[in-house]
Amino acid sequence: MSTASPAASTGSVLADVVFPARSARAAGLPDRRDLARDAVLVLGGAALTGLAAQLSVPVPGSPVPVTGQTFAALLVGTSLGAGRGFASLLLYALAGMAGMPWFAEGSSGTAPSFGYVLGMMLAATVVGALARRGGDRGALRTAGTMAVGSAIIYAVGVPYLALAADLSLSQAVAAGLTPFLLGDALKAALAMGALPAAWKLLGRRG
Repeated sequence: MSTASPAASTGSVLADVVFPARSARAAGLPDRRDLARDAVLVLGGAALTGLAAQLSVPVPGSPVPVTGQTFAALLVGTSLGAGRGFASLLLYALAGMAGMPWFAEGSSGTAPSFGYVLGMMLAATVVGALARRGGDRGALRTAGTMAVGSAIIYAVGVPYLALAADLSLSQAVAAGLTPFLLGDALKAALAMGALPAAWKLLGRRG
């Protein structure tokens, strides 16, 4: 019989420890309270991303501003796990497409920067899966997880920008990737401190 606490064992993400499922759900039986918990977490993840998107700084010569959106999306994915992370970003994207003004700079619809939103959906899924394998438990692993997530966002967002704004790939890289590398490094450094620290705190409490 294992004596490891939920906070110390892999296979869990932060949301599983802070808001644990009932034993019936863990055994594979549906529980309405767990479903309600997951719905609240998904809604909260979407709302956090929308709020962070309003922390926006225009970049001269680029249609893509610097925002807190990408960091929030990666944080949602690592904290909620792949399934709930994807659902959060899907809800965020669908609501924004429907007209809710919570994309960057209070925008909505499908602007040239919408590819980054699509990339966030995939990135949240991947970093959520990595987090379940311990990808947010140490500083170096967290940095690697954030780097993978950021790379996925750009891999989708930059080509979309090139097509939507009629730019060459090199122009899209110059406008939609290069200006953001320093900010991404700072965001990764913040995550390197915050996520492992949260696990250590939860481990002590467990």
